[in-house]
Amino acid sequence: MVFVSILLGLLPSFLMVILGGLVRNRLSVNAWQGLDKLNFEILFPTLIFVAASGRPIAVGDILSIGPAVWAILTLGLCVGYLARPFGPERFVDFAGSWQVAWRFNTAMAFVAVGTLSSPPLGELAVAVGLAIPVANVFAVTALSRGSGSVKQTLIKVATNPFLIASVSGVIVGLSGVTIPAPIMAPLEMLAQAAIPVALISVGATMNWGALARLNRFSGIITATKLLVLPTVTLIGCLAFRIESPIAQTLVLFASMPTASAAHVLAAGFGADRELAATLVAQSTLLAAATLPVWITLIEVLL
Repeated sequence: MVFVSILLGLLPSFLMVILGGLVRNRLSVNAWQGLDKLNFEILFPTLIFVAASGRPIAVGDILSIGPAVWAILTLGLCVGYLARPFGPERFVDFAGSWQVAWRFNTAMAFVAVGTLSSPPLGELAVAVGLAIPVANVFAVTALSRGSGSVKQTLIKVATNPFLIASVSGVIVGLSGVTIPAPIMAPLEMLAQAAIPVALISVGATMNWGALARLNRFSGIITATKLLVLPTVTLIGCLAFRIESPIAQTLVLFASMPTASAAHVLAAGFGADRELAATLVAQSTLLAAATLPVWITLIEVLL
């Protein structure tokens, strides 16, 4: 039953990626790049802000969940770097794909958590809100490497729309302030558009032939995200006897496929957009097989 529920939850995302592949030739390359720019500057930052600010965040939750999700992200960063010898020669192209090893799909996380018998929605909201800034600092710093001086890199990190949106959202969540409905409504409309636009763009730019041919480079990256991170997290939760709602949240968080916006961020820094989009699609599609397994283990062991 869990397996079927997860597949049904992921099915719309898979169909949007397929749709992108079918309509690829309907728009020019410049048009697809324009959609990426729209997502990078407006749609996804709005989605991130809405996700982080939509639920109150308690200081105690930050102290218990924050260090754990930051450790998961750091583990993905370190293990994913093992793919460097097998990746593209240009570091920026590698960085565009490397981020797939630790970034996560927020929308899919909230779909997946609903399949649990006692969904830890509050804990997941805290985990996502705290993880987004760190995940994006890692990604933007890696993509900025070699593109200028340290000062220029810091400016790029500080002015990144994803980072600004996530930090702002966490601040609002901590403050407990409720954004007035007339202001929140258009933000939610923009946020709802982000995922479909990004998934269609992934399908349009993806090398569908490469999708069926996992090589050593993409295999290390996707295995890091879908197998290594949740395995280590599950073992850690059992070993340290982490309380159930937090343990469920951490393992679910670690098992998510990568963010569908990863190729958008890569394109924004001039990295190989097609390679990043293919890795995003591989991570998303392979998650159809891995997510039901992890959710079953969460239900049985945690």
